[in-house]
Amino acid sequence: MTVLDRTPQAGADSAPVYGRRARFDAFVRRAAGWTLWLSLLLVTSWWISDRGVQDLFGWASGLTSVGRITGLVASVLLLAQVVLMARVPVLERAFGQDRLAHLHRLVGFTSFNLMVLHVLTITWGYAGGGIPAIPSTFWDLTTNYAGMLLALAGTACLVMVVVTSVKAARRRLRYESWHLMHLYAYLGVGLALPHQLWTGQQFTDSPTKTVFWWTAWAASAAAVLCWRLAVPAYRNLRHRLRVTSVVDEGEGTWSVYVTGEKLDRLKVEPGQFFGWRFLNGPGWSRANPYSLSAAPDGRSLRITVQGVGDGSDATRALKPGTRVLVEGPYGRLSERARTRHKVAFIGAGVGSTPLRALAEGLEYRAGDAVYLERFTDRPLFAGELDQLAAERGLRVLRLPGRRRTPDSWLGAGIGSADDLTALRYWVPDIADRDVYVCGPTAWAYLVLRTLDAAGVPEENIHLETFAW
Repeated sequence: MTVLDRTPQAGADSAPVYGRRARFDAFVRRAAGWTLWLSLLLVTSWWISDRGVQDLFGWASGLTSVGRITGLVASVLLLAQVVLMARVPVLERAFGQDRLAHLHRLVGFTSFNLMVLHVLTITWGYAGGGIPAIPSTFWDLTTNYAGMLLALAGTACLVMVVVTSVKAARRRLRYESWHLMHLYAYLGVGLALPHQLWTGQQFTDSPTKTVFWWTAWAASAAAVLCWRLAVPAYRNLRHRLRVTSVVDEGEGTWSVYVTGEKLDRLKVEPGQFFGWRFLNGPGWSRANPYSLSAAPDGRSLRITVQGVGDGSDATRALKPGTRVLVEGPYGRLSERARTRHKVAFIGAGVGSTPLRALAEGLEYRAGDAVYLERFTDRPLFAGELDQLAAERGLRVLRLPGRRRTPDSWLGAGIGSADDLTALRYWVPDIADRDVYVCGPTAWAYLVLRTLDAAGVPEENIHLETFAW
């Protein structure tokens, strides 16, 4: 493979100005946070103005009042959850995959717990505060109030999603099965909210409230329809991707090369990933996330896959000409996160794939980029990285061997120095660099611990882990 020469011209003033997009992303994160908190404050103020606090002093009325406020907050968070799942580009770029996944999990479990509390307390309150009357009241609410049967079905969908998202359950499920069931979250939210729009007092008793809730619901639905359906469909029709070849990389990994039409107009950066669907048989309906392992050149794309399940194993047998559908590009492990001239890449195993693309695609002077790769048996892309070292001055450090202890991210083949001492020896100015980290979750967080001890500012650490 030919490595593109992206070396900037010599001279102190020739390097790009970094940080502008990173500052914009920081603004988007703050704006998104303020939007959510102000929405929660607004619905809480409506609950207070509707005697929500006074009603707390009665038993039955207090239960109903708790049911109202938990329902309001749960509704806001459910809609926020939909937007987080909608792959809205401005949010994807601002938060990055790992931070979005964390927020998705936090908001999801919080909204679900509040929704369950809402169902329990509102039913108990309507039952006059008596436990024996709860079943009949629940039946009456379900069968006689508009939208309640839909809400019950939506709640069942959300229960299934939450149960399968618990770590113990996820460990027992294939990624493909989990991904398919996780899509029921859209159905659950879509079925759970209409009863509130149709019958909820906090939604219908003033034009302001009605406009707020219908606008929020419509905006969330539009985000899903646009970014999860319309835009991917347009891009796939435009670029018509097909597999050109599959190349074995050794150690249970292989690279898939893809070409298509007008790829020079596909706005993708080195380090980003797509959700890939290969139309070669069963399982095509479930997208698998793979990062680009080479900088896009406007003519082809390359991903490198490790066989860890049915979906990934099937890519090894792909035939030239197989149609490919993609969603994306996604992720913030790219140049847009960069704020410094000097960079360091730290990866492990197949986690090195986006870092390999970044090492090729980013601009840097000779000696300003260092690439640390931990591997068990043999490094990935050894020849390509050696070529980058020769042509562009990339400094490559290979860290062989299995992890020496559970508390170390280094391999057994590097000696006895502790992680921090070794890192500072290899990269004395690590605190003055942007650091890109990618690999298994537990390993990556050990790297973060070392980087923190080395004085690397949090905003200069750009992380992507392999987890679902």
